[in-house]
Amino acid sequence: MSTTTDSETFTALRSSHYIDGIWTPSADESFIDVRSARTGTVMGRVPAGGVHEVDQAISAARAAQPEWEALPTPERKAFLRAIARAIRDREEMIVHLVAEEIGCIGGTARAMQIGMAAHTFDDAADNLDAALAPTRLGNSEIIVQPVGVVAAITPWNFPLYQAALKVAPALAVGCTIVLKPSEVAGLTAYVLADIVDEIGLPPGVFNLVSGYGPAVGEYLAGHRDVDAVTFTGSDRAGARVAEVAGAAITPVTLELGGKSAHVLLDAHDLEAAVHYSVASAFGNNGQVCAALSRLIVPRSALAEVERLVTAEAATYIPADPLDPTTKLGPLVSRQQHDRLVSIVSRSIAEGTRVLMGGVGQVGDLPNDLSGGYYFAPTVFTDVDPASTIGQEEAFGPVLAILPYDGDEDAALAVVDSTPYGLNAAVWAEDTDRAAQFAKKIHASTVYINAGKFNPSAPFGGTKRSGFGRERGIYGLHEFVQTKAIQS
Repeated sequence: MSTTTDSETFTALRSSHYIDGIWTPSADESFIDVRSARTGTVMGRVPAGGVHEVDQAISAARAAQPEWEALPTPERKAFLRAIARAIRDREEMIVHLVAEEIGCIGGTARAMQIGMAAHTFDDAADNLDAALAPTRLGNSEIIVQPVGVVAAITPWNFPLYQAALKVAPALAVGCTIVLKPSEVAGLTAYVLADIVDEIGLPPGVFNLVSGYGPAVGEYLAGHRDVDAVTFTGSDRAGARVAEVAGAAITPVTLELGGKSAHVLLDAHDLEAAVHYSVASAFGNNGQVCAALSRLIVPRSALAEVERLVTAEAATYIPADPLDPTTKLGPLVSRQQHDRLVSIVSRSIAEGTRVLMGGVGQVGDLPNDLSGGYYFAPTVFTDVDPASTIGQEEAFGPVLAILPYDGDEDAALAVVDSTPYGLNAAVWAEDTDRAAQFAKKIHASTVYINAGKFNPSAPFGGTKRSGFGRERGIYGLHEFVQTKAIQS
């Protein structure tokens, strides 16, 4: 397929799965409409695959795997770097596509859907030799080999970056892959299929099957010819993936939900702390599993934090994600919008105090955007840790402020009061104090005083946020197995 730069043309081309290096229509020629988050109108469609297409894709991946594993590592690296270059070459098309498909604003799209997605393929190439290096242990040679065929099931909130986090490390170590993207945002994943087709990746090494979760995702995860499953999504869906994969004794990597905390241990530089917190909570329109959606503050600082949060959050005005000045775009779908309305409404009914926003507070939008899934930035304050908004992942532009009374132990109790353990942040004047506190938090990643994001550091969950790690060399380790050869 030729390179496509226009997003409208791109969406019109999505009529087939990508299986064994060939664009393959569904056996029953059925389709799934994809709606624009901006306007609510149908912007394209993707094929609704099923058992037949999954079987085809797994068979192709199984047949291609030995030769792909045997390919010299410099050649595998060259393919990975070619994918990275091709993603960057498609920057403007991807920015427009994800604005329509998921409501992603331009800055987020350029950073995550292009920059980070491309980096992931380059990073996998950089770490490949170290990940596969043999070692000696006494009389044993310890070698590392690819697990084989990988099933990757990805979410809609970062459709290209999340695909890269799974596809790049799997391909790097010599696995072949079957990718099932979310049907809610099924178009963007086709960028990757176009690229691997264009650069001449060997047939069967990368396969894409589009379709609904129960029809494609569950069958793929439970298939006995799949050697590993990697999934990102909700904890409810992750539990189901683990269940069906477990029946086949297939190892699973799960990156699931979060209710991440940003805890202020003192009133140090509150303006910067609030700016950091709001930016995280409302990033990607609040649709981030690692969003710092709980701001945990000393009660003595609550009034000042409320003032600063109100001023900062007011700058996030729901608007067209294609406008370069927009900071807050729409939610991805009507279903997601209605789910957020339910959570916010239940929280209000419980008596949790609304500092700003709430249901039905979006304001005026142009007529052409009136059908989009926009939601006003919403802040709750004086939140009970056991309340709905203190416990449930909202997955929208909602921030909860939770005051605590007492010392660090009281703050830690609030931080760890949810069933999730994905991401966290600590703010304190004394960075050593913050570092010690960070070690106590049940989360896989903790930032100190707006610590810099490291795209090669391991990322994953604890508790109901899942298990396994993505990014850097740790992401490659998820797709290999070790073998001891005794002499």
